[in-house]
Amino acid sequence: MDRMRRWWWIGGLAIAVLVVIVLAPLASGDPDGLESVAEQEGFIGSARDAILEVLPDYTIPGLDDPTTSTILAGLAGIAIVFLVMVALGRLLRRRRPAA
Repeated sequence: MDRMRRWWWIGGLAIAVLVVIVLAPLASGDPDGLESVAEQEGFIGSARDAILEVLPDYTIPGLDDPTTSTILAGLAGIAIVFLVMVALGRLLRRRRPAA
């Protein structure tokens, strides 16, 4: 059973990576809906910067090629979510009382 579970993890990660690599270059550079409305209504200037920007505007700071930067930011996002979920899963598994 463990072997089958491992293949689900690998398959899921492979699909996520493939989606990022194929679809990230097609992402729109236009602002999202909230930003667009803020610009149209004239209150975009009152917006505050985020306290912490790990991947600002879905890019890697310092990279000049926007496509490569967006793909790498997507891959970093996948890695971050994966690691957090693995850690959370292990933490919750340890807390469960033995049957």
